[in-house]
Amino acid sequence: MNVKQLESLETVVVRFAGDSGDGVQITGDQFTNTTAIQGNDLATLPDFPAEIRAPAGTLPGVSGFQIHFSSNEIFTPGDQPDVLVAYNPAALKANLRDLPPSGTIVVDVDAFEARNLTKAGYKSNPLEDGSLTAYRVLAVPLTSLTVKTLEAVELTHKERVRCKNFFALGMMYWLFSRSLDATLAFIADKFKKNPKFVEANSTALKAGYAYCDASEVFQTRFEVPPAPQAPGLYRNIAGNEALALGLVAASHRAKVPIFFGSYPITPASEVLEQLARHKNFGVVTFQAEDEIAAVTSAIGASFGGSLGVTATSGPGVALKTEGIGLAVMVELPLVVLNIQRAGPSTGMPTKTEQADLLQALFGRNGEAPVAVLAPATPSDCFAIAFEAVRIATKYMVPVFVLSDGYVANGSEPWKLPRSLDQLPTIDVKFHTKREGFQPYTRDGATLARPWVKPGTPGLQHRIGGLEKADGTGNISYDPDNHQRMVSLRAEKVQRIVQDVPDLEVFGPKRGKLLVVGWGGTYGAIHSAVRRSQAQGLSVAQIHLRYLNPFPANLGDLLKSYEKVLVPELNMGQLRMLLRARYLVDAVGLNKVQGMPFKVRELMARIQEMIA
Repeated sequence: MNVKQLESLETVVVRFAGDSGDGVQITGDQFTNTTAIQGNDLATLPDFPAEIRAPAGTLPGVSGFQIHFSSNEIFTPGDQPDVLVAYNPAALKANLRDLPPSGTIVVDVDAFEARNLTKAGYKSNPLEDGSLTAYRVLAVPLTSLTVKTLEAVELTHKERVRCKNFFALGMMYWLFSRSLDATLAFIADKFKKNPKFVEANSTALKAGYAYCDASEVFQTRFEVPPAPQAPGLYRNIAGNEALALGLVAASHRAKVPIFFGSYPITPASEVLEQLARHKNFGVVTFQAEDEIAAVTSAIGASFGGSLGVTATSGPGVALKTEGIGLAVMVELPLVVLNIQRAGPSTGMPTKTEQADLLQALFGRNGEAPVAVLAPATPSDCFAIAFEAVRIATKYMVPVFVLSDGYVANGSEPWKLPRSLDQLPTIDVKFHTKREGFQPYTRDGATLARPWVKPGTPGLQHRIGGLEKADGTGNISYDPDNHQRMVSLRAEKVQRIVQDVPDLEVFGPKRGKLLVVGWGGTYGAIHSAVRRSQAQGLSVAQIHLRYLNPFPANLGDLLKSYEKVLVPELNMGQLRMLLRARYLVDAVGLNKVQGMPFKVRELMARIQEMIA
């Protein structure tokens, strides 16, 4: 019997990679769920190919899933994997550049045949030519082992081969001392209509675990103890799912039903899929024939007394532009979720970017201001969606939520609210009094106009995209009235600042360098700033979740440091706004590679600027 050593680790990064049909995302999801149950802190980075059906075995068809898990608090999915599980040569070639020297590679040696090597662009077999000597390579015949394991199960050869992802998952469960129970339950539920698939995948999972236990492949196994967590009920959650749940919770607190009008587009489609599961909470979902119909249906729903919500990505926002301008003119609540992706045009549909900030702020004809929010992490999407509904209904204004592909598809542990009743109140009042009613009279504090349900006796009023007369809402071409209405709509958005909390500084209140981020860059920036502070550097961080209006104390904070660094996954959009509005000499760190920042990239720039 082999005696295996058990070693405790603080943090580990594992990446699974293979063809889209290799079950990489399912494998990653299951490893993530099991790790969450085990009590580790975690962050994930799914990486999808943009091509729907790229040729199998080619670099464009490689799918990846990275998970960073730890016994301490973490904020990113990790800069580079400690372990790479590669199902074929293309997966190895596409991911090898990220693996550090001495990193572990687990490959399916059965896949390294001449045809697959050629498709991946290899001139020789890397398992034999010495090019991998810097790494620890474990060449395992995953395919043949899986097929042999499932000989007794009545499946075709192709169906047996497709179970190899669970064989590999079983190996990783053994290596990192994970339990099989949660994944066995998942398999039983997912394939309950086909008992043969339940048997095959469960057997493959157990066989992968047993293979490591019985063979000499690994002489050491590892454990990552649970991370300390505040008491409460936790679950693993992805950004798009958190957005959906935040909208449902806000609807409950506002006592206003949600109407979600949307047109499918990557990476926003999952929000529609998630909300469609919650009809029992009064959610109505409508898959429109195009983006224009989606946004106008949501505006119509808000006119009718529901909360209109729509979701899309950058190309869809371009098509929704006129409709969003209509919502600005008629001053109805509307929530627009923009799950940003790399552009322009179709761009890279499955890759992340945050280059739609200026589009959200200014991408409409005329002066058409809207509120803009951005979640910092996957779990923060819940709070931001809730806040978007609160602002939209309180100020009668469209609200943009700028998420992105990394935040939308990534996941992390989320502490559930103890009850919905403990969430902030969203006080929505529909106007019902006839006396003195005018559709464009305004609340003294918020400048919001009344929200009236159609059919309310005596409260008929005109609606549409032509300019409104102040107070009456009649069509008006009067120059002075237009000036006044444009100014009122702008002032209304600026008054939202009274609901925006002051920014909190992580680090010294004054110093050499302030790092300013927004959206999904939070985790990488926070990790880099923490590590830089530990090295004795005078650096601090602030992170913007409210982008229009900015928090009231932003200007003072920017002037409290000698230098300002603004890392963005674009070419400098927030930096331009900060320089223009606050006259600070902000410097950018800009990346548009379809991938999030690495901590080491940010640390290098921080050290350079302070030095």
